[in-house]
Amino acid sequence: MKVLFIGNSHTYFNDMPKLFSDMCESLSGERAEVTMLAYSNRTIAWHEKEYFSIRFALLYGGYDYCVVQQFGHPMPPREETEPVFDRLVRLCRRVGTEPVLFMTWAKKDEPEKAEEIGALYRALAEKHRVPLAPIAELYEDIRTAHPEIELYWHDGSHASPYGTYLIAATFAALLNRSRDLNRLSDLSNDFRVRFRENELPSACEDVASVPVRLDPDKAKAIRNAVERAILGASGERDEA
Repeated sequence: MKVLFIGNSHTYFNDMPKLFSDMCESLSGERAEVTMLAYSNRTIAWHEKEYFSIRFALLYGGYDYCVVQQFGHPMPPREETEPVFDRLVRLCRRVGTEPVLFMTWAKKDEPEKAEEIGALYRALAEKHRVPLAPIAELYEDIRTAHPEIELYWHDGSHASPYGTYLIAATFAALLNRSRDLNRLSDLSNDFRVRFRENELPSACEDVASVPVRLDPDKAKAIRNAVERAILGASGERDEA
């Protein structure tokens, strides 16, 4: 399986696509090949203006899936998001790549925004009949049922190692159509990046993610929530 991720820091934080690839290997025995076009503070409209990068990647990359993540905080309105996504869907399908929507989440101090975010992504997913990773809804489910699990980085916006684990597990379950996430380990990634006065570090600095072992009970709670969301949405959940 080959997957292209298009987005911004919510995609690249904690090297999430790498963790997703590791999880795919645990679930299917085959590591997913991942590529990322993700830049800080960028909308998908910005990506569209950088059209030739996306065009080349999709025309010649041979991707099975293209995961698209819109700007999260604040989320652009539907009238800005929908036309760009419409065009990306057409391009993906022209080359035989399945588009996938990456629903971003609400900021820690703005949980009321989760419903608005979810409604827009679900409307777009229904319009185009594409897979949807319901991350905003899963964040709120975990925050309600397990407030002891810290899903946010210290800025209250980006994902913590637990948040990254949730995101990667959701994509692993969705794209592998897996029924048993308990095959996943409790390992996540911690993005040990030192931001200096809101400046990004140089790409040549040593900023590799560090594998971290999560609390087993917390990791299991996240896996269970993802299984309910993905299997329930696809109608594949086993009867009790």
